[in-house]
Amino acid sequence: MDLTLKIWRQASATAKGKFVNYKVQDISAEASFLEMLDLLNESLVQKGEEPVAFDHDCREGICGACSLYINGRPHGPDRGITTCQMHMRNFKHGETIVIEPWRAKPFPVIKDLMVDRSAFDEIMQAGGYVSVRTGGVPDANAIPISKRNADLAMDAAACIGCGACVAACKNASAMLFVSAKVSQFALLPQGKLEANERVRKMVARMDELGFGNCTNTYACEAECPKEISAANIARMNREFLVAKITAPKE
Repeated sequence: MDLTLKIWRQASATAKGKFVNYKVQDISAEASFLEMLDLLNESLVQKGEEPVAFDHDCREGICGACSLYINGRPHGPDRGITTCQMHMRNFKHGETIVIEPWRAKPFPVIKDLMVDRSAFDEIMQAGGYVSVRTGGVPDANAIPISKRNADLAMDAAACIGCGACVAACKNASAMLFVSAKVSQFALLPQGKLEANERVRKMVARMDELGFGNCTNTYACEAECPKEISAANIARMNREFLVAKITAPKE
């Protein structure tokens, strides 16, 4: 198939960006979206032009690095997959595809389609871990956990931190990401001891970094490649309220 790619080009974080049109031809419908971009870059290099910078790593839908905004949707038109898992059969011959980076103040553009998502790392560093000793694997396996809670914790832990929730939200809210990371610990006994401190610190860091508030449009849930449930946001809000009420007086 032949396609027109309307791609955001930006030389650096401080440079002014613009859309540039490129033509690609004879693209297989079975090629992945990133393979199509590889072919474009090969042709640009052969012409002596600067290739398009974009993030990628595992190309197996695990790492979340392939964070592209395609035709107005994070990770493209299909649901429940990352950009690298999407194939060109989702598009039509002669179609124009608009490709942009994530658009959020806490995710500044580095170059072209690459953004700095280290804000998520800072939120995790604020409290997204268990620091106390909880024993080894045999000890953990000996702790009774209901199947429901175990399943919910595993579902929350499936979040890959790609940032699609932020890109999809009109407020650039990171609450789906933060709530998934809070939930995966809050549902398990090993995470209970530091639960109050964890949610306070992570929410505070999220706010400091400039992410917006949730207004319940559910765009985050709809566009999440791992289909993380917005019910985690309600759980995080409950955890945060309890943490605030029970916080020691200063």
